[in-house]
Amino acid sequence: MLRSMTGFGRSSGEFDGDTFSVELSAVNHRYLDASVRLPYAWASLEPIVKETVRKRISRGKINLTITRKRGAASRGQTVYLDTDIARQYVAAARELIQLLGTMESLRLDTLAQLEGVFYHEEPEEDLDRVQVVVVATLEGAIERLNEMRLSEGKALAAELENRVDLMRQALAVIEERLPELNTLYEQRLRARIDELKADSAVTEDRIALEIALMADKGDVTEEVVRIRTHLDHVFELLAGEESVGRELNFLAQELQREINTLGSKVRDASVTREVLRLKSDLERFREQIQNVE
Repeated sequence: MLRSMTGFGRSSGEFDGDTFSVELSAVNHRYLDASVRLPYAWASLEPIVKETVRKRISRGKINLTITRKRGAASRGQTVYLDTDIARQYVAAARELIQLLGTMESLRLDTLAQLEGVFYHEEPEEDLDRVQVVVVATLEGAIERLNEMRLSEGKALAAELENRVDLMRQALAVIEERLPELNTLYEQRLRARIDELKADSAVTEDRIALEIALMADKGDVTEEVVRIRTHLDHVFELLAGEESVGRELNFLAQELQREINTLGSKVRDASVTREVLRLKSDLERFREQIQNVE
């Protein structure tokens, strides 16, 4: 089933009285690029979090944020006073007062807000237990993200199939015209051979070379067959279950090359018109597959 690369997923969990939420957003990207933000105490879980994402998502720019809200049971953290730091601030303040000759002094509420005077230490957590809960919650968020991407993918697949149908229609018009074109090319080729034979100075090798060149320039059967084969392959990929974005990009490049070659070989107004249709629909196809995982 086709999936787009854009979407959003969210899930919540609990750990030792605290609640936390996992949010993921995904946008287009050539490869998988996961950016992770975790609570400081859980920073060591980043490799596990990224690996969990990598197992479920193959392409896209992923922004993942885990936020933690402390519960009542974990708010009673011990606050410590660093008396040495406080004395240093007071001494420095007195020295500054003397230097400036002012009557002002360092207020207690100001001192309490200075860095390092008060600090708290969080108790160490069992990160193995944290990992189990976080990964389970993360997988729930990824599931919701992928549900949205699948929903968008269905609409995207329908549009891509429509583009392929339009290209097939244009190709069918070209194929219908080919027998008549081949007859015209054959007539031109015979006329060119007669011209060359009439010139006694032209060797048989030159005649053979001219025939080969004209035949190659006029015959587009090979290009038509390749275009049809590529379009059939696109339909097969759209009906599959795997990530197909890279393969679709490759096929789009191959289609463009064959269509360009076809257009350069044929000098016929009706075929040229259909070649332009092919190019237009292929360009829209290429734009849309940029969002395919």
